[in-house]
Amino acid sequence: MGPGRRCRFGPMPIPPRVLTVAGSDSGGGAGIQADLKTMLALGVHGMSVLTAVTAQNSRGVQGAWELPAEAVRAQYRSVVDDIGVQAVKTGMLASAELVRTVAELLAGTPVPVVVDPVGISKHGDALLAASALDAVRTKLLPVATVATPNLDEVAWLTGLRVTSEEGMRRAADEVLAFGPRWALIKGGHLEGDAVDLLTDGTEEHWLRAPRHDNRHTHGTGCTLASAIAGGLAKGRTVPEAVAEAKEYVTGAIAAGFPLGGGIGPVDHGWRGRL
Repeated sequence: MGPGRRCRFGPMPIPPRVLTVAGSDSGGGAGIQADLKTMLALGVHGMSVLTAVTAQNSRGVQGAWELPAEAVRAQYRSVVDDIGVQAVKTGMLASAELVRTVAELLAGTPVPVVVDPVGISKHGDALLAASALDAVRTKLLPVATVATPNLDEVAWLTGLRVTSEEGMRRAADEVLAFGPRWALIKGGHLEGDAVDLLTDGTEEHWLRAPRHDNRHTHGTGCTLASAIAGGLAKGRTVPEAVAEAKEYVTGAIAAGFPLGGGIGPVDHGWRGRL
């Protein structure tokens, strides 16, 4: 069909467009694959800039190969300059050079940006060079509309070990000091309910959900960040987009299923199976 997307029911509106800048997960549970599944499930058009290729399955990451900065830049310009975009989400950026490259591109794109500061995989495998930490702090986080670190990533970024909900407030302050407009501190590693704190330093939003007894949670961070980006592309406020994303990812975790011999993925299509 042409630009008007005509079908037998008449013209169809073009959905909001969301771009993910992230690495590939060959197992399909996280990374670019999880991002695009999430975007489809939430009714936005997903586009991608691939930063790295991983050999990855339910047991871990067996290898990773980053793309040249010029390949990342070319993908980004190709999509943004022709198709356009309403929100961008970043994930695995692999190296300091790619972090700087992507941050520069984002700074010139006046749309909401969701930064998932991916440092390690669910299995504990490194997905970002240690030398990239300074670039994440000084280049990437300042262009973020929302930064979404979990508690391990908080410790990596700030040196702060969070063991309580009260500690999440201090963590948010530390992350906001790097420049994002909002920080979403994900407290899933704490005991009790799955609780997250969203704040811009002035207002606080505590998001709680029951903890599901399901070990198959591969891709939760990618899925949440992509869902937030989808909401922002639809014109939601940050608190609205985060609340809707939290509801979606909670259902996806509850429906997570086993694959292979390790940790299976969340179910991105859970709503269609109700």
